[in-house]
This record gives sequence, C-alpha cells and structure tokens, in this order.
Amino acid sequence: MFWPMFAVAVGFLGLAVLGVLAVRVFLEAQRLGRQVADSARRINRAAEDLERASVSVAKAVDSL
Repeated sequence: MFWPMFAVAVGFLGLAVLGVLAVRVFLEAQRLGRQVADSARRINRAAEDLERASVSVAKAVDSL
C-alpha cells in the first residue's frame, strides 16, 4: 500500500511543480509583452521624429 500512495504523492508534487513553472512562464511572457510594446512606442516616436526632421531638411534644400 505504501508504493501506490507514494506514486500518487509524487504525481501531485509533479503537478504542483508544473503549475509553479507555468505561472513563472506566464509572468515572464507578460513582461516580454510589455517590453515589446514599449519598444514599439519608442520606434514609432523615433520614426515620427525622423519624418519631422526630413521635412525640415527638404524645406532647407528647396530654399537653396
């Protein structure tokens, strides 16, 4: 009777470990998603700055 109970206990322990790892993966995926969103905002802001700079450069070239 000991071995079946031991096997069940090890099975539950394994499920608990998998649950903890799943939570950690979920939290890291959320953190990665926030970093990707922040990077996308920064890239968009840099693209807008570049567009504004190119307009002013085009105006300067036209005045020559």
